[in-house]
Amino acid sequence: MSDSPIVNEFNQGPISCHAFNGDRTELAVCFNTNVVSIFRKSGAGWTQTSTLAEHDKPVTSVDWAPKSNRIVTCSQDRNAYVWTLDGASHQWKPTLVLLRINRAATFVRWSPEEDKFAVASGSRCISVCYFEEDNDWWVGKHIKKPIRSTVLSLDWHPNNVLLAAGCADMKARVFSAFIKGIDKKPAPSPWGEKLPFNTVCGEFSNGAGGWIHGVAFSPSGESLAFTGHDSTITVVSPGTGDIQSIRAPYLPYLSVIWLNENQIVAAGHDCAPHLFELKGQQWAFSASLDAAVKKADVGFTARDTFRRMDSRAQSATSTDTEVHTHHQNTINSIRPFSGTPGHVEQFSTSGIDGKLIIWNANSISRGLGNLHL
Repeated sequence: MSDSPIVNEFNQGPISCHAFNGDRTELAVCFNTNVVSIFRKSGAGWTQTSTLAEHDKPVTSVDWAPKSNRIVTCSQDRNAYVWTLDGASHQWKPTLVLLRINRAATFVRWSPEEDKFAVASGSRCISVCYFEEDNDWWVGKHIKKPIRSTVLSLDWHPNNVLLAAGCADMKARVFSAFIKGIDKKPAPSPWGEKLPFNTVCGEFSNGAGGWIHGVAFSPSGESLAFTGHDSTITVVSPGTGDIQSIRAPYLPYLSVIWLNENQIVAAGHDCAPHLFELKGQQWAFSASLDAAVKKADVGFTARDTFRRMDSRAQSATSTDTEVHTHHQNTINSIRPFSGTPGHVEQFSTSGIDGKLIIWNANSISRGLGNLHL
């Protein structure tokens, strides 16, 4: 396994979302349009095999169930579709989901058991969708209170019942998405014991405020990490009552994942994935994981940059504004690629620059690149 990032360029425009199938041989990508393109691994690159073109407005999120091989998409057209591969025709067949929302759908994720999925929206609600055998369709049940603005991101707890949501009302919340007849009663956890649908198991703020762009449960489900538009990463552990917010000297993060119980990777407007680590009892920023970053600029804030420009009595040149990272624009999605939930070996990022990059998390332990600058 190479330690260098694997850069995939499709040259079809900005990537708004992406998802891999179970064995990572196929990829679903949306290039900020109403169409999702399906690619199959071909040598060192990808070959387009089909398109999912049922939506009539830009697709905002896509997720691919690894075991059932079903794809779910959602869009600004307020709809979601579940796509199933027809074995005879080898065509993807869409099934419309009854979301019952009147604003754009913003984010979608399958539950760990793949028997339901959740759709976030601008309607100040989350639609938890499950399949009704009697009517042969997918229906949604709404989580509403106390959400007061657009829901921007979601993540499922490993127990298939709890659901974390990041919202534009500057709150991260944990809800119960228990569906009678679908879910088994979950075991007690630090998030609660009695969990009827729409129970609020936690409501958190990062203190300074700002939209909550990304949320992620730890592999054990004992902790929750979320990113704010004020360039903070907040980690909440209800079992111990510990809440820590780490303010990074970089631009805001839009997406976050856990590599393991002690390491978090976040990425966003700074164009590079950043590592946060638990050192003793404290979470702290550790390093940028992009070896292509310009060493002279590591650790400097925007204020420092302007101060240096003023002290030198010179304005920024073309070299000063060059982006010294593999991604050349905002990273809007980061997802595990290989390994297990408690030991992610590789992860993928996609961004507005149209690139999809696969990073080797194992290189962290070997101190490659600029990890300890």
